Amino acid sequence: MVGKMIKIRWHRHACFEISNDKVLVFDPHDGASIGIPPPKVKADIILISHDHFDHNQARIVEKDGSIVVREGKEIDGVKIEAFRAYHDKERGRRRGEITIFKVLFEGIKLCHLGDIGEILDDEAIEKIGEVDILFIPVGGTFTVNAEEALEMCKKFKTKVIVPMHYKIEGLSLPIERVDEFLEKTDYEIRYVGDEIEIEKEDLPKEKEIWVFSL
Repeated sequence: MVGKMIKIRWHRHACFEISNDKVLVFDPHDGASIGIPPPKVKADIILISHDHFDHNQARIVEKDGSIVVREGKEIDGVKIEAFRAYHDKERGRRRGEITIFKVLFEGIKLCHLGDIGEILDDEAIEKIGEVDILFIPVGGTFTVNAEEALEMCKKFKTKVIVPMHYKIEGLSLPIERVDEFLEKTDYEIRYVGDEIEIEKEDLPKEKEIWVFSL
């Protein structure tokens, strides 16, 4: 499974669709509960980082035969690794644990950090290993904020950084906009619309930030 084109589409918040012949969806929300439109996609594989209402609405994207994933496994050639982390800086005492997913899909390594609330140490980042595309929350309050996210981005071996879980129009959660994250970075910033099609060969040689927009 190397060399095929994949599509990455943002369904707002922390919900991303990764697809070609198969459709993967990370952290689906229902839209209505947080003031934004629901994801309009049906997934073969649904990855749930934790059981908070704005991340675990598998029913919204389910179809006959959908597989809901909360741990590491391999499904039809799609390799999924899972790593435990905390939703806060108090070892989960406030908001519990989350699952970080690293997915190998068509030769591209995607890592979705869910609602991570702690700054991962070097050992944890080393364990996750090299990735091609890193999805990282930047909005603060419930997750790491812009400055903390950038600190982790510097440590990760990745080609593309995708900010997520930040304030957008309609969203009812009290989190910050993406602007602060972008203003603090020295990485090149690329605006890609709400979806992009890529092959592994299209990935940049140096770290870039890809901002998905509506």
